[in-house]
Amino acid sequence: MSEAEATTSQQRTRRGGILGFLRDLLVILVVAFLVSFLLKTFLVRSFFIPSESMENTLQIDDRILVNQLVPDLIDVQRGDIVVFKDPGGWLYPRGSEPPRGFERVLQSIGLAADTSNEYVVKRVIGVGGDRVECCDAQGRVMVNGVPIDEPYIVKPAGEERASAIDFDVTVPEGSLWVMGDNRYQSKDSRYNQDQPGKGFVPEEEVVGRAFVLNWPLNRFTWLGTPEGTFTGVDAAMEN
Repeated sequence: MSEAEATTSQQRTRRGGILGFLRDLLVILVVAFLVSFLLKTFLVRSFFIPSESMENTLQIDDRILVNQLVPDLIDVQRGDIVVFKDPGGWLYPRGSEPPRGFERVLQSIGLAADTSNEYVVKRVIGVGGDRVECCDAQGRVMVNGVPIDEPYIVKPAGEERASAIDFDVTVPEGSLWVMGDNRYQSKDSRYNQDQPGKGFVPEEEVVGRAFVLNWPLNRFTWLGTPEGTFTGVDAAMEN
């Protein structure tokens, strides 16, 4: 092989290598987008926190990942932090620009947090059949007559009660009673009893259960119910 032929062969090899790399990169990107889309559609979805109602567990502009198998395949449990569609009249009007361009694409495939105005994030306190009331002599919420100790709630300095208002409700089957962790700054079930749903959230409106706070990274944590919070509640319900 002449020197010219060798040079031409090397050039073709380099071009083939670059084209091969670009082809493999394109395949990887397509697969990544497809997997992300499937995850967002069926398993996991990202949301951002727009208000202070769940402080200090969740703070404004936090990002959370939500397990969408709840409640269709996995039951909602007391203490779960859930995302649900506004049952009607829960959300204060707030202006926001709809996602545009690349951000909209990323949201559609689950690579960016959903920033729409139609979702609410709260903690489940009562499930179908539970009697939820406030408050006992120590200012605690009671579920099925059992006072619950809630280490996650935030109250104003000097305030002992877990709720500023009294209530006594029985949760219909297939519905939830939800409250914010920042009890004195949360428009939750307590303050929506005058709405058509009487403050209850139909399980069919639940998008899923938040299981991880993934942004900002310095606050990354798994989300769950502190051990012992609802101990004895099921047994009291059966009696």
